[in-house]
Amino acid sequence: MDAIQGYRPAQSPETDPSTLSNYQDFKVELTTLDFDIRFEESKVIGKVTYDLKNKQKKTDHVDLDTSYLLINQASIDNNSAEYKLHQRHQSLGSKLTVQIPPTTPEKFKLTILFATTSACTALQFLDKEATDGKQHPYLFCQCEAIHARSLFPCFDTPALKSPFKFSAKSPLNTLMSGLFIKKESDRYYFEQPVPIPSYLVSIASGDIERAKIGPRSDILTEPVNLQACKWEFEKDMEVFIEIAEQLIFKYEWHKFDSLVLPASFPYGGMEIPNLCQLTPTLICGDRSLVNVVAHELAHSWSGNLVTNSSWEHFWLNEGWTVYIERRILEAIAVIEAKERGKNEADSRAYGEQVRQFNAIIGWTDLENDLKSMGDNVDKYSTLVQNLKNGEDADDAFSTVPYEKGFNLLYLIEKTVGKAKFDEFIPQYFKHFRYKSLDTFQFLDFLYAHFKEQKDALDTIDWKKWLYAPGMPPVDPKFDTSLADVCFDLASKWYHHASSSECAKDDNFKPSDISHFTSTQSIVFLDTLISYEKKQNFSWKNHHGKTLKRMAHLYHDQYTLSSNAEIRFRWYYLHVSGEIQEFKTKLGEFVGTTGRMKFVRPGYALLNQVDRDLAVEYFTKFENRYHPICRAMVKKDLGLK
Repeated sequence: MDAIQGYRPAQSPETDPSTLSNYQDFKVELTTLDFDIRFEESKVIGKVTYDLKNKQKKTDHVDLDTSYLLINQASIDNNSAEYKLHQRHQSLGSKLTVQIPPTTPEKFKLTILFATTSACTALQFLDKEATDGKQHPYLFCQCEAIHARSLFPCFDTPALKSPFKFSAKSPLNTLMSGLFIKKESDRYYFEQPVPIPSYLVSIASGDIERAKIGPRSDILTEPVNLQACKWEFEKDMEVFIEIAEQLIFKYEWHKFDSLVLPASFPYGGMEIPNLCQLTPTLICGDRSLVNVVAHELAHSWSGNLVTNSSWEHFWLNEGWTVYIERRILEAIAVIEAKERGKNEADSRAYGEQVRQFNAIIGWTDLENDLKSMGDNVDKYSTLVQNLKNGEDADDAFSTVPYEKGFNLLYLIEKTVGKAKFDEFIPQYFKHFRYKSLDTFQFLDFLYAHFKEQKDALDTIDWKKWLYAPGMPPVDPKFDTSLADVCFDLASKWYHHASSSECAKDDNFKPSDISHFTSTQSIVFLDTLISYEKKQNFSWKNHHGKTLKRMAHLYHDQYTLSSNAEIRFRWYYLHVSGEIQEFKTKLGEFVGTTGRMKFVRPGYALLNQVDRDLAVEYFTKFENRYHPICRAMVKKDLGLK
């Protein structure tokens, strides 16, 4: 670890460069946040009260983060206080400074009255026509990474956590990131006793109903979708929780409820405590995409309990979460193998194959993501990011913290041994519970725990892993047992395309893929797409002979698939071949979902093969997208 000592900050956790607040001067003992939702005006009026302890005692002001907020009043201990809203920083918003009178005690209450504006990046108001039920309007929010400051004045940093009391006034059913306490008239009350950072604050309000899917889990969504959502998740939810508890320790948030949001939700999921948010693209009728729920559940420990101290160390949230997610999927596979009559050893071997098979998919996603970064690859493909020049944290968002982070943890596991790493996992989460940490705190704890294996850990090239751009410096050599059949079929199609002779008609048939699991189909399609990287090969030169034949043979399984992951890759492959029919299908597909995993690469590919069509579709669907998604696609397309 000596090679990276020069990167060690003066103190850990490292100061968060993505906040304008003076969060280090205060302890927040309680945050009380009250909202009044105005659907007719598409805004939220609110009041936030911070119970603060002035740690420095001589600090004479409080600096908070805001972005496009109206500030109406500030008071300290119920007395009016002077405040100033500073000039806006392009990416980080406007600092709000509230003066602390000299006679103020060490502990005091700071209250601010505020209102959101139409420029709020955290909220999305939907007209009733944009919902599935089409009966009522809908509101939801997404605060990660630094969008909470557009919802309420806050210390908008993952480095600072607070317990919360929430309330919201709304004519429609309302949910927030806490445990429901009561409803009085049209005001809903919630409490979050576990300290959380600002990015985990959330609110949703609309025509929302719930159904029980486990002893400590409900599913919530629009009534028209409730039964489909219930069926999709009820088989696995409690099993996921029990497996995670065995790996780490007891789930302490009491309820793990999930809200399936409207289509414009920009992510696959968001780990809001007590209100896990999910994209409707997971509802495919065969439970093949429930791994996203395993990921969000894992965040209950990695991210929500133990948190990165800044977005520069985001891999500590996401790398750990992907690692735990895949351990959950491994355990599920072991259970299923035993149910099929396999013995203990074979069942465990199969579980490990499933874990590594999912890691292969992640590795491919990482390769594709790095390829799409273009000129930004050196800046944004390092595991530890550098955001010290005031960059927008959203610009650094990619699969790097997820997959490069996972692969580092997987390498550590292999280095020290899986059994010993399993002993480390609960110790790590217990030690940093309720805290926020940086990479050096993680490394220091790792070396302290494995002091007898220091020499083994020193074989890891920490400098390359943490600070060098590009793919991980070590090929993990994943077990390809479950992937080989996918690779073989893809290779067969590739050689068919590359051959100067036409293959016999019976070389390919619909039954080629009939036995594939959904994840095998994903690997098969990813492999076909990856041939675009081969020198002197492009699918656009083979669309007549190969892609059109493939489209005919696999039409029922792939073109008509209800699995969004499969359908997106299928469309992407054919658009790479510049087949007009699939350009239209991809354009319409990215208009029916706001999930950035599909929307951003979809528009990027359309822009590459037909810029006018890409701009046409974005213009058509722009107002459907969440503000975060809309802003990122505009950057991707080079639009003002």
